[in-house]
Amino acid sequence: MKKSLIAAWMLIAVVFALGLMGLAGRSILPNTQKEKITVPDPGVSDSSVSIRVKIGDTVQKMNLDSYVQGVLRAEMPASFELEALKAQAVAARTETLYKVENGPVANHPDADICNNINCCQAYKTEEDAQAAWGENADYYSAKIATAVRETDGMTILYQDKPILAAFFSAASGQTNNSGDVWINDLPYLQSVQSPEGENEVPNYYSIATFSQEEFKSTFLSQFPEADFSGSANTWFGAPTRNDSDMVLSISIGGVTVKGTQVRSLFALRSAAFTVAAEDGNIVFHVTGYGHGVGMSQYGANTMAQQGKTYLEILEWYYTGVTVAPYTPKTLASDN
Repeated sequence: MKKSLIAAWMLIAVVFALGLMGLAGRSILPNTQKEKITVPDPGVSDSSVSIRVKIGDTVQKMNLDSYVQGVLRAEMPASFELEALKAQAVAARTETLYKVENGPVANHPDADICNNINCCQAYKTEEDAQAAWGENADYYSAKIATAVRETDGMTILYQDKPILAAFFSAASGQTNNSGDVWINDLPYLQSVQSPEGENEVPNYYSIATFSQEEFKSTFLSQFPEADFSGSANTWFGAPTRNDSDMVLSISIGGVTVKGTQVRSLFALRSAAFTVAAEDGNIVFHVTGYGHGVGMSQYGANTMAQQGKTYLEILEWYYTGVTVAPYTPKTLASDN
């Protein structure tokens, strides 16, 4: 009997000791936000999609996982909330698949997509991003990878097809209908309210000042029929605006032009502006940053700070869509 008890106690002691050894191998400290973010394995869905990317003058083949991470590094601050980064990752993936499935454009017939922001999406290598991130490089790299991996394969769909997933920096209180900015008025790119403001967005309000001669010279270079013979106070008519305060059209020197044309001509941060003659100059007061169509990046970050998920953010900014896993047609036809 004594031998049995001794054996039992020895067995309990061995089990207890093994348990202590196991605890010694792992941290029992509470996790911080940084400790929760780890570099994940490549996404199965994204890594199975191969695309041709034109970077500068060179066309590179890469998988969608690597490409979306590069877009995310370039298009949204890595300091933003993780849910905002996830929303951006899905938008970038969707925009890419939209380009792939609708065929190459004239700017790059030998590639699916390029890094020219006036045509496609910006792209930044991990090496360039880490050099810019400094001491936060490892954390931000892991955060970007997490945002892409945790949305692996998720795509914004309208009628079961990837959408033109437009995005921009900051809205002037409300986003724009695509038809107010571009030719086509797409049903999923409609105006919605956006929560960001001057407390969330650097340079939310901006001012652009031109001398009267500089202003006239710039405008006449594109609209030579304009008449600036009178006082500068008479050069501008009352603009027509949409609900987001974007200038749809305005008369300048007797010529009616689009607000988007004025924005481009004078390199304004957005087409939500006022213009007037002030102290011998022509002064624009501008709100927001970007074309205003689709997802506002600062709006997405503000919503994430308010506790919204990336799905809620995307379904807010893109009207009537679903966000779901998607198999590109090129892969479906290969199977």
